[in-house]
Amino acid sequence: MTTNQATGLVGAPAAGTAAAARPLRLFLALDAAVTGACGLIYLLAASPVGRLFDLDSAFLRGTGVFLTLYGIAVAALAARPLPPAAATKAVIEVNALWAVASIAAVLFGWVDANTVGTVWIPLQALVVAGFAVLQFSGLRKAHG
Repeated sequence: MTTNQATGLVGAPAAGTAAAARPLRLFLALDAAVTGACGLIYLLAASPVGRLFDLDSAFLRGTGVFLTLYGIAVAALAARPLPPAAATKAVIEVNALWAVASIAAVLFGWVDANTVGTVWIPLQALVVAGFAVLQFSGLRKAHG
């Protein structure tokens, strides 16, 4: 059995290796897939989604453009054997900011969604916050 010098765990891959980065890459890839899918839905189906949530379709299209591009960037990061720590931290920070801003938008009335939208916004915020937590954990394992 081998002992990882960085973590002291028996059988754990050493920090800074592609093997140690596997969980981080998985969490980034899942984030990219979910974010990209939501972005494309908001972008390509802004009118029906806008009616479903009672939100402006132009707002949803703009959000869709951002999420689609962000999803592509996160996917590119996930494709790296060892995603750079600084770029990964930026993704974690954007995800945390998105989650907080989404909750604030509902609490402070920054968006005037109907019940469906008012339920959806915090639920997606929880998913994004979950990605941030998982990515932070993966970052620690990948970079020590």
